[in-house]
Amino acid sequence: MTKPKVAFFDFACCEGCQLQVANLGEALLDILEVIDVVEFREVMSEKWNQSFDIAIIEGSITTNHAVERIKEIRARSKVLIAYGSCATIGGVNGMKNNYELKDIRQYVYQEKAEFFDTIPTRSVPQVVNVDYFVNGCPIYPPEFVRVLKAALAGLPYHVPDSSVCIECKLNENVCMYERGLSCAGPITRAGCNSWCVNNGNICYGCRGMVSNPNENGFKAVLEKYDITVDLIMNKMNMYNKCREIK
Repeated sequence: MTKPKVAFFDFACCEGCQLQVANLGEALLDILEVIDVVEFREVMSEKWNQSFDIAIIEGSITTNHAVERIKEIRARSKVLIAYGSCATIGGVNGMKNNYELKDIRQYVYQEKAEFFDTIPTRSVPQVVNVDYFVNGCPIYPPEFVRVLKAALAGLPYHVPDSSVCIECKLNENVCMYERGLSCAGPITRAGCNSWCVNNGNICYGCRGMVSNPNENGFKAVLEKYDITVDLIMNKMNMYNKCREIK
């Protein structure tokens, strides 16, 4: 039986999500028994020039060349998975959209700015159709495995549309607000098992916003701890700026 051909591609990103996959350990060995990885720049030099059963995309779209490339990959792939915040929601690269494009190009490239192509940062689903999403910065490895299994089986995977706070409560974490810290967990999409908070960090909203946040409840929390809405939205801006791009 021929194994499904799977390829990993990266666009504008730090490649941290690829490292997460490369560091899966025994779980990765189990995965490799059932798939044929034909392209993965982080760990191999070989390249496949035909079609793929599954293309896994890291990174956001920031140039016209990237637009053409992601459309070509989409056309050659039966299934496309966007993984990591940069691919799924634009990620930290989206902060570029806070500024005029000509100003940011001049700031970065200075006198050579005219030679560098750049466009407003967009997430992968803002450019091509995406079949599966693995959110987070970096990705939560168990979720990546679940999504890949679903894709291989042709089954749907539904990203939880509840807040990270629910997972925090289940994990019996002390609320960051009780510890004197602000946290984006109340409006951030779950699915990471409150990974950051479990390890003593706050939630920065890297999984994107829930579709219907409890705004009144969250405002009550902010008022209780004397925290402004603007402060939280500035935190969310780190990963979620691209949602304003149509």
